[in-house]
Amino acid sequence: MTEKADLQSVLDRAAAGGRITPEEALDLYRDAPLHALGAAADAVRRRRYAGIEHIATYIIERNINYTNVCVTACKFCAFYAAPKDKDKGWTRDLDDILRRCAETVELGGTQIMFQGGHHPDYGVEYYEKHFKAIKDAFPQLVIHSLGASEVEHMARISGVSVEEAITRIHEAGLDSFAGAGAELLPERPRKAIAPLKESGERWLEIMETAHKLGVESTSTMLMGTGETNAERIEHLRMIRDVQDRTGGFRAFIPYTYQPENNHLKGRTQATLFEYLRMIAIARLFMDNIQHIQGSWLTTGKEVGQLSLHYGADDLGSIMLEENVVSSAGARHRSNRLEIIDLIRKAGRVPAQRATTYEHLLVHDDPANDPVDDRVASHISSTAIEGGTAHPELKLLTSN
Repeated sequence: MTEKADLQSVLDRAAAGGRITPEEALDLYRDAPLHALGAAADAVRRRRYAGIEHIATYIIERNINYTNVCVTACKFCAFYAAPKDKDKGWTRDLDDILRRCAETVELGGTQIMFQGGHHPDYGVEYYEKHFKAIKDAFPQLVIHSLGASEVEHMARISGVSVEEAITRIHEAGLDSFAGAGAELLPERPRKAIAPLKESGERWLEIMETAHKLGVESTSTMLMGTGETNAERIEHLRMIRDVQDRTGGFRAFIPYTYQPENNHLKGRTQATLFEYLRMIAIARLFMDNIQHIQGSWLTTGKEVGQLSLHYGADDLGSIMLEENVVSSAGARHRSNRLEIIDLIRKAGRVPAQRATTYEHLLVHDDPANDPVDDRVASHISSTAIEGGTAHPELKLLTSN
């Protein structure tokens, strides 16, 4: 354990760009003064983005959930329905999916998150068909979707290798993978919350394979399901090691467990201070990952805003639809004007970005901010009823 007197020297080294060990990261995460930790992380962010350090980004996207039928039955999930549960389970048809894509384009969205359950009948062919249909109809939309768990599942259903599954869905239209299914990568907490999923090592192997095949991804972490501080840092270490080999993770996105309507009993959420400390330690420790995203769907607008002072350079998405995290209790809502205002009041210049983080629109003059924001006009409560969703759009931030 690093002596408290030495913590500042470790912070100084990290702030200057030096690599820190997992042991040092754990000591900083547990014991470094909060504001000193944030200051060091912000110094890294400013140096990494020298010249554009005044900018913080957001994206407009839609999470289209194609089915909630799932064989994995993760204990933290309030979204899934067992295959035999015909009353709760539902699947969207392709026409409905394409309608949602059309609405996304109409509202200025640039990215689709196509995610759902591990349906027992959906192999590679299902995803090929849907991705091709989306790309044929809306070539301007980026399909940033799925994750290693879905790849493992679809390959098994179709009886093909993971390499073939990735190649086929990429050729059909998938642009990049989300960090879906990472949850907690270390063995003990992963088995406790998702015992039927692949191991954390296997999740990383599939992502590494994708990176080598030219499909980049993001990475995530679910905080607050009973994991230890050491296991949180081990999660970061496992991702950093793969990134050293592939460089394929564009961003790291921690988010907090939501406790409603699931099978994890007696668990407490990560505190807001723990979340901010994680944002900061991720920026300091994950020196080979370009972007750290503050996710305020699960923590709230004020904490999302604070994350921009603790190392985050991106405030996530204005999501035109989201049903997974919100079904477990996430209640925070926002719209484009609020995101712009949050970023600006944090002392940064807001910019809408692409999936690959290029700036599409920099809001450098408040006088030119949108007045009649059609995205904001579509905020409502979207609920799944009888296998379909209300036509109105729910506007949330995403992970």
